[in-house]
Amino acid sequence: MAPIALTIAGSDSGGGAGIQADLKTFAAHGVYGLSATTAVTAQNTSAIESIHVLPSEIVEQQIDSVASDFDIHAIKIGMLVNSEIVRKVGTCITSLHLSNIIIDPVICSTNGVRLLTEDGVKTLMDVLLPTALMVTPNIEEAEVLTGRTISSSNDTREAARQILDMGPESVVITGESFSEKEIVDVFVSNQEIVELRGVQIDSANTHGTGCTFSAAIAALIAIGKTPLEAVKSAKKYVENGIRTGLKIGHSKRPLNHFQVKTY
Repeated sequence: MAPIALTIAGSDSGGGAGIQADLKTFAAHGVYGLSATTAVTAQNTSAIESIHVLPSEIVEQQIDSVASDFDIHAIKIGMLVNSEIVRKVGTCITSLHLSNIIIDPVICSTNGVRLLTEDGVKTLMDVLLPTALMVTPNIEEAEVLTGRTISSSNDTREAARQILDMGPESVVITGESFSEKEIVDVFVSNQEIVELRGVQIDSANTHGTGCTFSAAIAALIAIGKTPLEAVKSAKKYVENGIRTGLKIGHSKRPLNHFQVKTY
């Protein structure tokens, strides 16, 4: 049986992030991808120019439709826009008994466009985080979720533990860069704390890294990896994607999703 993963996220017309990046990442890992679109964006490597939010009922119908026909082995959740969509997704997860939920808490774009309302953030914390196998915030998103400033490695660990207390089985905070040469991701579960170290890569090919990382984790979970194994392989996949990034677009370019599998 082929592994199957579902992405619930926004559409990126530039193809570097959102459901487009997720589906490419699933395919690169040999996983069949399904999608439920929450919003349609007009964007490229330079900016998000407009966002059209889909009705929450349409989001619900997409999830119901694919769940009725496919055995879903993992789910990646990205851009949810507002509290109403967050609640609908939560209802679907509960009523359809969906599992292996990987949540990328997309709150703002890199250039500052708000992608989840303040009410949506609270609903995400109350409704969705307790359903998650893993939550994958970057430093800025972790600060919003915890209400604390993260300015040291100890702050990162404390923030991860605070998010873990919100109900997910594990948390990985990405992008800690208190050293000029090193990027550290911090994985925390009830059993362990693991620092995953990598080098800073000087590249413009960073558009969609958060989406790609969480989608890779979902794909790897779908093929049977443990959460920590999935995080380690996903980190390598993203690093390779940045190093071999495509020379297309004129600003923050996409990484290369089609590369040799790293798991």
